[in-house]
Amino acid sequence: MNTTISDGRRQRMSIEQRFWGKVSRSDGCWLWLGAKTNGYGVMRMGDRNVLAHRYSYEVSIAPIPDGLQIDHLCRNRACVNPCHLDVVTNKENCLCGESANAENARKTECKRGHPFNEDNTYLKPDNGQRQCRICRHDARIVYHERTGK
Repeated sequence: MNTTISDGRRQRMSIEQRFWGKVSRSDGCWLWLGAKTNGYGVMRMGDRNVLAHRYSYEVSIAPIPDGLQIDHLCRNRACVNPCHLDVVTNKENCLCGESANAENARKTECKRGHPFNEDNTYLKPDNGQRQCRICRHDARIVYHERTGK
């Protein structure tokens, strides 16, 4: 993209100038006004697309270490405010979200009120799903009484 200067000559904008030209700053979230994919800002850099929030973090804070992700603390995917972004692992990013898995992982007790702690939590070997040992034991007793096995 080019911009015209006062004497009519054209000057190429830097990537950083193009980036900040597509950001609406406020006291809270800084919203990305450019293209979006799944709610996340996207910008073309050379021959590839770059996520706007990742670029904002790297330009404003520091490079993102390999294997880590950027979490939106504000939960707004279009936000590029570096103060609202944090470097996390994939697991941390998934667990702090709003999915059913994230909500279940935050639970501290089973649906009957028994604590999910080291002594009372069973992890199913096939999928890692948590189960309450007390409820699991009670369910086995009911099953054996019902089936006679």
